[in-house]
Amino acid sequence: MAPKPPRIDLHGLATDAGAAERGSAMGPEALRIAGLAETLAELGRAVEDKGDFRALPGPRTAERRRREILAVAAEASARGYGTLKAGGVPVFMGGDHSISIGSVSGIARWCAERSQELFVLWFDAHGDFNTPTISPSGNLHGMALALLCGEDEFDDAFGGAWRQDVDPANVTLFGTRSIDAGERTLLHDRGVEVIDMRTIDEQGATVPIRRLIDRVRAAEGHLHLSLDIDAMDPTIAPGVGTRVPGGLTYREAHLVMELLHDAGIVGSLDVVELNPFLDQAGQSARLLVDLTASLFGRQIMGRRG
Repeated sequence: MAPKPPRIDLHGLATDAGAAERGSAMGPEALRIAGLAETLAELGRAVEDKGDFRALPGPRTAERRRREILAVAAEASARGYGTLKAGGVPVFMGGDHSISIGSVSGIARWCAERSQELFVLWFDAHGDFNTPTISPSGNLHGMALALLCGEDEFDDAFGGAWRQDVDPANVTLFGTRSIDAGERTLLHDRGVEVIDMRTIDEQGATVPIRRLIDRVRAAEGHLHLSLDIDAMDPTIAPGVGTRVPGGLTYREAHLVMELLHDAGIVGSLDVVELNPFLDQAGQSARLLVDLTASLFGRQIMGRRG
């Protein structure tokens, strides 16, 4: 008899404090309405919805946004670590991409304790490798990956017990097509792998993803997928505040999810930047549910060994 797959814990992080555009705080509920838990249960998975950590009350000042980002980071880190320690798979429902500061930190702490190498696949139209001095917008969702990779421009408040750095050499950006000049230099200097849309146009989605799968398998590593809806082309995923034309197609994204499932290397997931206020009749939310289903085993036809 095949072993029972681990329970999936859904963690809602209802915040848009890291972004300029309001609305992604409604993302977790939109994913629920689109049937995320039910879809995963139909695949034979035990699913437990752990509820939302919600935005702090009060006016949207710079200081309140900062406090909220830090509170979410500490909560996400603790939740992710706790789920892994209990033998489950954490799925973080954002919220803007700043939630990954905490979610990935918790995963990294778990991996460090087990001496397991952590790899991060960052599905995103943007580099998210800005720092406070080079960021054009100043919004933290565009700096999350730089902070996780240990850039030293962030103040001591971002160095709490919840925080654990990630090796930039183990980070892969995928679907990227909008990178600022300053972060382009940093990404190159830090050795982050960037699979941009030109690479995907030339090689397809399969070739670079298979290379990553081989790397993770060789290291017996843990792969964390951080899935930003803006990696997709906005014609099929309009519900996002930072639309960039020329993104991944429906089948390209599903193929990657299917290959990752077949490889059995993904141990945690972020689903971020869904903005229901900007969506069209739930189109983007349903797409994210479908992609998550492919990642956890939904197939057109079963594959025979």
